[in-house]
Amino acid sequence: MSRRVVITGMGAVSPLGLDVPSLWQGIREARSGVGPITLCDADNLDSRIAGEVRGFDPHNYMDRKEVRRNDRFIHLAIAAATEALRTAELTATPENADAIGVIIGSGIGGIATIAEGVLTLRERGPSRISPFLVPAMINNMASGQVSMMFGLKGPNFCPTSACATGAHAIGEAGEMIRRGWASAIVAGGSEAPITPLGIASFASAKAISTRNEDPAGASRPFDALRDGFVLSEGGAVLLLEDLEFARARGARILAELVGYGLSADAYHITQPAPGGEGALRAMRSALAHAGLSPDDVDYINAHGTSTPAGDIAETQAIKTLLGERAYQVPVSSSKSQFGHLLGAAGSIEAIVSVLAIQNDLIPPTINYTTPDPQCDLDYVPNVARPGRVDVVMSNSFGFGGHNVSLVFRRYHDSA
Repeated sequence: MSRRVVITGMGAVSPLGLDVPSLWQGIREARSGVGPITLCDADNLDSRIAGEVRGFDPHNYMDRKEVRRNDRFIHLAIAAATEALRTAELTATPENADAIGVIIGSGIGGIATIAEGVLTLRERGPSRISPFLVPAMINNMASGQVSMMFGLKGPNFCPTSACATGAHAIGEAGEMIRRGWASAIVAGGSEAPITPLGIASFASAKAISTRNEDPAGASRPFDALRDGFVLSEGGAVLLLEDLEFARARGARILAELVGYGLSADAYHITQPAPGGEGALRAMRSALAHAGLSPDDVDYINAHGTSTPAGDIAETQAIKTLLGERAYQVPVSSSKSQFGHLLGAAGSIEAIVSVLAIQNDLIPPTINYTTPDPQCDLDYVPNVARPGRVDVVMSNSFGFGGHNVSLVFRRYHDSA
């Protein structure tokens, strides 16, 4: 029998703050977390703005030696996992450790560590390369370090699917729990790409905004004046549990993960398939998996990156999915507020989706001032909106044509 999967804890460090309450306060206030880059010298870069996690101190989560040995993307993952496990009041014991897993992905991994290693090799030679370079740079080490820090001995791996990574992590964690392979899994994503190499690479691909004089207004999904996404960093994880495991330990249940759909565009390395055809198949699959119909969807947390082609394709996919209801269902992009966290985008947006259910508040799309005729849905412009939210679909689409849709539902004991 398939098990029900519920969310019992959440953790996030993001451009809107250092925990989930700060994230939600920023969402409610329709505030932007984007600003001038301070993490590196950006004077010679085309894009000099980003969504940074300001005020973050990894020493609050690990000792000085571990801080030095790990990349920032690992620091952010550990911070998010710490909050998720603390709020869920779950601790590993000899009796349950084997049943608690970790699936935390990253799209890029330790890019700062890689760049530093290349510089050391060139300037000081191979003998000066740190023995900790490999474990600091490889994508799976966020998941590995979280498991070691908290003694979690269940399933452990790292999906890497660009901007769909965090959503893939959550979806796969849910499937493992449904199959009985784990009782609980810490799942999500982490990313720390704000380095000269990271920024220059995306700028060269013409993917990111260069609205340097207006950082707070740079991420503007579905707006006619959008010019690319804003590169951001952060970590976000959810604690997923088998419902019976959660009930047995008296856990507070925040929402239920009921649907997971995934597909491939098989079209282009960066551009979406025409009409959002691949995204549409992922959304339909997620609803079928949930046993729901398009009529059941109350709100869509869109991928909405603020790229010209991507926003149009997602809009077209949503119209096809919802049919006549397309103009009645609110759609918004939280990336308008905190930018694009790449491998952590799907997981932080999953958290926003759960919070929307808990608070009956639909997050806004800020910076929506000039409507694009090809993007003509209800994007909840500029101000959060009260409204009953029972079912949320959260979309994540990545370079390479990776598409994921997750469906969250208000928890009912008898559902």
